[in-house]
Amino acid sequence: ESRWPYLFGAIIVPSLIQVMILPFLPESPRYLLLEKHNTSKAEKAFQTFLGKDDVSHEVEEVLAESRVQRNTKLVSILQLLRTRAVRWQVITVVVTMGCYQLCGLNAV
Repeated sequence: ESRWPYLFGAIIVPSLIQVMILPFLPESPRYLLLEKHNTSKAEKAFQTFLGKDDVSHEVEEVLAESRVQRNTKLVSILQLLRTRAVRWQVITVVVTMGCYQLCGLNAV
């Protein structure tokens, strides 16, 4: 019982390692391109991750996906349940996730 504080204090070691390593990890190309709007750094990050010089296709793919996401209409839960095409899929997922919570599988 007297060693419990050491057990709780052991989490400090991985936390300090993460804090020291974090500045040296590269940024995500997607984050650089879509959030920071820095194309040159995004291309450099893609080149680092993929190991090839021509990454224009990947940059265009991320930009196209961003345009599609911006044009996507969000619906509420009630609208989703009122749509006959997806109603049973939504109900199935909700019941399955509810059963997971009630059966204790997540606790294991």
